[in-house]
Amino acid sequence: MEVIILAGGLGTRLRSVVQEVPKCMAPVGGRPFLAYLLDWIQMYPVDHVVFSVGYLKEWIIDFMQKGNWPFAYDFACEETPLGTGGGIRLALGFCREETVFVVNGDSFFPVRLDAMPSDGALTLALQHMEKFERYGAVTFSGNRISAFREKRYCEEGFINGGIYAINRSRLDLSAFPEKFSFEKEVLEPMAACGELRGWDGDSYFIDIGIPEDYARAQWEIPAWFALRKASDAVMKADADTLFLDRDGVINRLRPGDYVKNWEEFEYLPGILPALCSWSARFRHLILVTNQRGVGKGLMTDADLSRIHAHMMKDILAAGGRLDLILVCTSTDDADPRRKPHPGMFEEACALFPDIQASRCVMLGDSDSDAAFAAACGMLFIRLG
Repeated sequence: MEVIILAGGLGTRLRSVVQEVPKCMAPVGGRPFLAYLLDWIQMYPVDHVVFSVGYLKEWIIDFMQKGNWPFAYDFACEETPLGTGGGIRLALGFCREETVFVVNGDSFFPVRLDAMPSDGALTLALQHMEKFERYGAVTFSGNRISAFREKRYCEEGFINGGIYAINRSRLDLSAFPEKFSFEKEVLEPMAACGELRGWDGDSYFIDIGIPEDYARAQWEIPAWFALRKASDAVMKADADTLFLDRDGVINRLRPGDYVKNWEEFEYLPGILPALCSWSARFRHLILVTNQRGVGKGLMTDADLSRIHAHMMKDILAAGGRLDLILVCTSTDDADPRRKPHPGMFEEACALFPDIQASRCVMLGDSDSDAAFAAACGMLFIRLG
C-alpha cells in the first residue's frame, strides 16, 4: 500500500497556541501529531509514504530522518503553495502503485484502509456527524456522492473525512495546472457527474486545525490508541466473561472529581464500537464501578441512574450491550462490595451461575481494578 500525507498547510488558525512548527508537527500528548498518523498507517501493509510538504518542511524532514521506519518515504516539496490539488499532483509523481491513499496531515480519521474501496476512479472516506457547522456536508446515497454543501449548521450528516483512494489508471491529474484546488476542480465536478464515490469510514474523527479541537486531541488521540491496544488484548483473552470498570474505560476520568451528571460524561474515543465487538465476543459483559461521589453527597442515586440510562441507550444504539451494571457508592474502604474487594464479582456470580473466574477477564485503568481482578482470580488487562 502507498500513502500520501498532505503536510504543507500553513496552520494559520493554530498559531495562537502552536508556533514555529507545521501543523502536523504540533505536539499532542508529548509527541508530534504526525507520529500518531504514522502509528495508524503502520497497522496496514504500507511500504511507501510520500510527504507533500512546504511550509517549515525542515521540521518534518528532520523528524523522519531521525526515525527508524518500516517503510520507504519521499518528500514532494512545494517551493510555493500549490493548493490541495497541486500538492497531490506533485506527490503522485513519486508513487508507483495503481491505488494511492491520500491522507490529510492535520486530521486523525483512523479508518480501515484495507477495507476502503479503491475500484472507482476516486473514493472519499466520509464521517457521520451530529450537530455540526464547522464542516460542509456531503450529499451521499448508496456509494455515490452527488453534491457538497456549504458550511452551515446541520443536525446530522456526512462530511468529507479527508482520506481519498485514487485509482491512477482512472484519474489522471497530469493535465491540471501546477496550482489548483482539489476540492473545487476535481471533487465537485466529479460529484456533479455522478463519478465520485463515497464510503462511510465509521471511525473516530478529529481535526486539530483550531485551538478548541487541538486541546481535545491532547487526551483523545492517546486514549484512542490505548483503547485499541487494550481491546486487542481483550479480544485475544481466553475468557467468556468480560468485567469492565467505567471511569477511565468507558468514559473520560475526571482526576480529583466525579462524573456527576450526563453533561460531564465524555466517551473514550472508540469505546462504542469496541463494546459492539466485545458484545459479539463474550457471553457476559458486566460493569463494576465504585461511585463514591454518591456516598459523599456530591450527586444522588437518581443522578447516577440517569447517567447510566443515557449510557445504555447509546451502547445499545451502537450495537453493543451491558448485561449488568453493579455499583458501590460506599465511602468505607472496608466495604466488601467496594473494589478492590470481590463483593461485586460474587454478586455477579450469584446472578449468572455459569461465570467461572478462570474464564473471566477484567478491563480497568487503576491499581484498584488490578487488585479486584487478583482478588477474584481473573485475568487483568490495563487500559492506558
